[in-house]
Amino acid sequence: MRDRKYAVIGTGALGGYYGAKLQKAGLDVHFLLKSDYEHVNQFGLIVESKDGDFTLPHVNAYNQVEKMPQCDVVIVALKTTQNYLLPQLLPPVVKDGGVVLVLQNGLGIEEEIAHLVSNAYVIGGLCFLCSNKVGQGHIHHVDYGHIIFGEYAHNYHEAGITKRIQQIAGDFENAAIKIELAEDLLWARWKKLVWNIPYNGLSVILNARTDELMTDTHTRQLVEQLMYEVVAGAKSTGRIIPESFIQTLLDYTLKMKPYRTSMKIDYDEHRPLEVEAIFGNPLRKAQASGANLPQINCLYNQLKFLDTRNQNYG
Repeated sequence: MRDRKYAVIGTGALGGYYGAKLQKAGLDVHFLLKSDYEHVNQFGLIVESKDGDFTLPHVNAYNQVEKMPQCDVVIVALKTTQNYLLPQLLPPVVKDGGVVLVLQNGLGIEEEIAHLVSNAYVIGGLCFLCSNKVGQGHIHHVDYGHIIFGEYAHNYHEAGITKRIQQIAGDFENAAIKIELAEDLLWARWKKLVWNIPYNGLSVILNARTDELMTDTHTRQLVEQLMYEVVAGAKSTGRIIPESFIQTLLDYTLKMKPYRTSMKIDYDEHRPLEVEAIFGNPLRKAQASGANLPQINCLYNQLKFLDTRNQNYG
């Protein structure tokens, strides 16, 4: 089936890339834009990619959600710091019985969105993508790009693999986007936090790239300790992540090219940090289950201070 209509809320480095790939594959995609609406409306989107460059001279571009058609699948690709806008953005564009596909970092986001769109299903997407917006309507895809999909069920109960999630995965795979399906979204979210919490947090606090964190003995040890705390947090909510996964991530990061994390880029650009989604929400979930995560709590409080100061003096 190729008759699903897609909306992209947040046409940046991530939403612009995936939305453009879907349109290139022949799907009907509608993009909500802000600062570069006029440019994209006139000239379309340019994607410069390691997998092959392409241009979409014409896209369905909007600067107001009320002008968009109701869509079967609404991709949320905003930073979580902009989620306060979602009560106004989502209801007009989601069809009854449609799907909100949440391509955001952190934990607890699907829970909040499910309250906003009780007439729709919610799927979480964990993106492994190196991509930058380098100009108006111009996206540079550097590396990776696969996504893990997991369907949200009330209170993060395991939802399994539904026909609905398989159909959407099929659309993405037809667009040459590699998809993995997770039966348990909460488990998948915790697994990604095993990487996101230490590297995003320490990159800001210590002003360091991933390679710098890995080559210093002290910071590498700190990364590992934080990973074990994330695993403990997951366990407190009934999700078991094997300890071998920690070594897998450490080895993976050692082989990566020097990388400035997304949170470090946001900090350097004086944009608000996704502290609550990536640190605050997991901390509160673990604490509610009786777990104590002192090092992650320490990171959380330091990042809250740095974020506030960065916003005030940026």
